[in-house]
Amino acid sequence: MAARTYRLTVAGELGDRMASAFPGMTLTPGEGTTTLSGELDQTELQDVFGRIADLGLTLLETKSVKSANGSDRDPVKAVNTGEHPPP
Repeated sequence: MAARTYRLTVAGELGDRMASAFPGMTLTPGEGTTTLSGELDQTELQDVFGRIADLGLTLLETKSVKSANGSDRDPVKAVNTGEHPPP
């Protein structure tokens, strides 16, 4: 499957020490959050989701920014609050 550029936002400002947990990704701390950016295929994306969970981080948002060939596409947004949606 083709790689796409993704931006994942997690709660908390992750330091440089945490960058080794996400090789090939750029970590950008913000106000109470950190954005992880990088080009990933579906398998790599699932691995990143697993690392986020293993580290006990809260995933706030996932956006597919563009494909590896540069074509833009509507962002895909997923929110993980650890809670189930209301019925």
